[in-house]
Amino acid sequence: MFCYVYFLYSKKRQQFYVGVSNDVTDRLKRHNNGESLSTKSGMPWMLMHTIVCADKSAAMLLEVKIKKRGISRYLSDIGIDTGL
Repeated sequence: MFCYVYFLYSKKRQQFYVGVSNDVTDRLKRHNNGESLSTKSGMPWMLMHTIVCADKSAAMLLEVKIKKRGISRYLSDIGIDTGL
C-alpha cells in the first residue's frame, strides 16, 4: 500500500515539518486541529509537497534522510521553492 512523505509549512513559526501518512488530507486536518503536540503551536500549517512511496517502510526511511539533510535544504535540492 502506498504511503506519503508530506511537507508542511507554518508561517507563524516560519518552520517546515515533514511527516509520513497514508492519508495526507486527514493528517493535515489533524495537524491544523491541534491534535499533534509537535505542531500545535504552528497552526495553521499548509501543505507544501508530497512524495509517494511504495510502502510505509520506504516512506519512513526517506523521512529520516530528509530530516538529516534538513527539510528546507532537501526541498531546494529537489527543485521546490522555499522562499516563502
